[in-house]
Amino acid sequence: MVELEVLSAKTTKSYGTVNVSSTAVSISELRTLIHKTLKQAPHADRISLRLEPRGRSLRDTDSVASLNLGNGDKVYVKDLGPQIGWKTVFLAEYAGPLIVYLIFYFRPELVYGKAAGNPISLTTHIAAGCYTVHYVKRLLETIFVHRFSHNTMPLRNLFKNCSYYWGFTAYVSYHVNHPLYTSPCMCTVWAALAAFALCELGNFSIHIALRNLRPPGTKVRKIPVADSNPLTKLFNLVSCPNYTYEIGAWVCYSVMTSCLPAYLFAFAGAFQMTVWALAKHRNYKKEFKDYPRARRAIFPFVL
Repeated sequence: MVELEVLSAKTTKSYGTVNVSSTAVSISELRTLIHKTLKQAPHADRISLRLEPRGRSLRDTDSVASLNLGNGDKVYVKDLGPQIGWKTVFLAEYAGPLIVYLIFYFRPELVYGKAAGNPISLTTHIAAGCYTVHYVKRLLETIFVHRFSHNTMPLRNLFKNCSYYWGFTAYVSYHVNHPLYTSPCMCTVWAALAAFALCELGNFSIHIALRNLRPPGTKVRKIPVADSNPLTKLFNLVSCPNYTYEIGAWVCYSVMTSCLPAYLFAFAGAFQMTVWALAKHRNYKKEFKDYPRARRAIFPFVL
């Protein structure tokens, strides 16, 4: 039995003590124990545990034993604030663009004026189909494919993420669906459409492969590798091929529509996904000693 003192990371005020029956208890289990035992402590999903008031957050997979915690040792609780489920945030941020894009696609006269009745180009129809397929795919993946490592995220992320996705969608769709929109040549459109479809299939294939790495109800982490699907072979070159395919899809959409706002959206997404990929790549190399050294983070042979 190990007795730990639990304190607030902000005020260093003691919440009390908890008794841990086994040193094999994980940090995830310890957070739940603190919530159930100490009435003044935040909900388990709001708790970030640290060994120092300003120290790094402990990983859920860490254990009392691995951290060498013993009788009388202290752990500090940082309250992460109001939380919301990951799935809820994903559904909101992906359903919004679908609705926003289709509003502009139907060309309301309130937005486009008398010119709203002008004929709609084939490229505009194709672009609407691509946007719809992309976000319907994302919604279905959120419901049926993704397994989240954490139950919740800070509530503020809902507003931040929705502002990004919904705002960029309005910016892009306003121009692509504009009555004065001019399409590039159809050879470019069809070639970009084929590449877009390939990238969407590749992205979906990677998500399925990642899902299959983690058995249901567990937080097991393994080195991601290619499976029998040839589109997953990109794992041999990069750590985050789902991001590589995602960037490819939006570059293809931008080429297909020849729309500056679409290129800006693709660039913004590429920048953010590159940041995420580099962080994941570092974590993979730190966590797995036998991680393939030849892999790059997101762009084969480059980065």
